[in-house]
Amino acid sequence: MDDRAAGVSAPRLTYTVRGRTTAHETARIDAGSETIPFDSSWASRPSGLPGPAELLAGSFAACLLKNMERAGQLLDFQYGSAEVEVTVRRQDDPPRFVEVSYEMTVTTDESPRRLDLVYRNLQKYGTVYNTLAAVCDVHGTLTADALGSD
Repeated sequence: MDDRAAGVSAPRLTYTVRGRTTAHETARIDAGSETIPFDSSWASRPSGLPGPAELLAGSFAACLLKNMERAGQLLDFQYGSAEVEVTVRRQDDPPRFVEVSYEMTVTTDESPRRLDLVYRNLQKYGTVYNTLAAVCDVHGTLTADALGSD
């Protein structure tokens, strides 16, 4: 019996979002079942909405957090919560991102050796992580807070 017959779907390898804007108004991206508004203004006051750079940083953060969940399940890594702060740095000429840095904290009582194993897994198996690391400097830290210290 194949996975589809068993009710298990194959991994999704193609992703599609739809973006739209109207002149001088908020732009939107439809992704999954959600609509994400973003700031597409140019040479005007910031709207407070995320712009493309923040959305890219958010995708990187989501990649790390999703892979933390993956590591938790595949490596039986026990943790209570995870939080990450991502900073992207760009240059103007030519316009491109040159650095992604992050600080991730996990509440766990796992050993430093197990924390290092998860850290290496985050670097090795993250699609967004590896895509950005191929074109700019990506570096960060993963630290632990003891469970119950919140």
